[in-house]
Amino acid sequence: MAGKSGLLGSNYSIVHPSTFILLGIPGLEMAHIWISIPFCAMYIIAILGNFTILFIVKREPSLHGPMYYFLCMLAITDLVLSTSILPKTLSIFWFNSREIDFSACLTQMYFIHCFSVIESGIFVAMGFDRYVAICDPLRHSTILTNPVVAKISLAVVLRGGMLVMPHPFLARRRPYCRTNIIPHTLCEHMAVVKLACSDIRVSSYYGLFVVFCVLGLDVFFIAVSYIQILRAIFSLPTKDARLKTFGTCGSHLCAILAFYVSTIFSSLTYRFGQNVALHFHVLIANVYLLVPPMLNPIIYGVRTKQIRDRLLQLFSHKGT
Repeated sequence: MAGKSGLLGSNYSIVHPSTFILLGIPGLEMAHIWISIPFCAMYIIAILGNFTILFIVKREPSLHGPMYYFLCMLAITDLVLSTSILPKTLSIFWFNSREIDFSACLTQMYFIHCFSVIESGIFVAMGFDRYVAICDPLRHSTILTNPVVAKISLAVVLRGGMLVMPHPFLARRRPYCRTNIIPHTLCEHMAVVKLACSDIRVSSYYGLFVVFCVLGLDVFFIAVSYIQILRAIFSLPTKDARLKTFGTCGSHLCAILAFYVSTIFSSLTYRFGQNVALHFHVLIANVYLLVPPMLNPIIYGVRTKQIRDRLLQLFSHKGT
């Protein structure tokens, strides 16, 4: 039983449990070992892929430009996002280590949602960069200068940090007198606040505000950018040029869709998906936090000719 850090009224209800218990994937406990195999594989690919992106961009001065700076930000965000959840999830699967300290749980909650919002902002910045590069290439270097890129990056990080700050702040102020068991692999915002024995409407409404007003606006700006990009692509003179540019933008759109569809679905099912099986929801929540960090270095790295060429040069140099 969790320890007590405070009392509520005369019934000695727990205000703050000293620890929470993460169940993992409810209903699939017997399959935890098998589920850990693809989870671990995705984490290893994400770590290797994103560190490779950072190494190549740092090593090659020719890649020191706006697109690659944003790509490095995306790689760092993906590393933080996946590392904030996978080690604990794997410890649940492998060692049945289910306890997590109350403060550590809120810290994990903050990192998950903060860096998800940051990742969304980076997608917007990358969409804007591609829009300028394709629709107004002659002014690209004068519009997206290093100071402008630095300001955009700072704004993206500050927005994520400040918008998500109310989540752990509100969660810490709530009394938890029902249970300290979280039916999840991680301290997702709604999974935690649903354990509170007070009114959680403020937390729920604010979470919806972040999902719809922030991610919704991001999706709108990305859609506008790529509509303009597609118009520019279809006006290119040769079929080969159209196919080449469309192939690159298509892969980028796939990565963006994988992130937003799973993020919005996961958020909505916690609030309105009473008929969705709990193990399915937990799996989807893990997918949106694990798959994009694994796919992004593949899509944005391998599909980007400059990075692919530098990677091949690196391996061929080592081979000789």
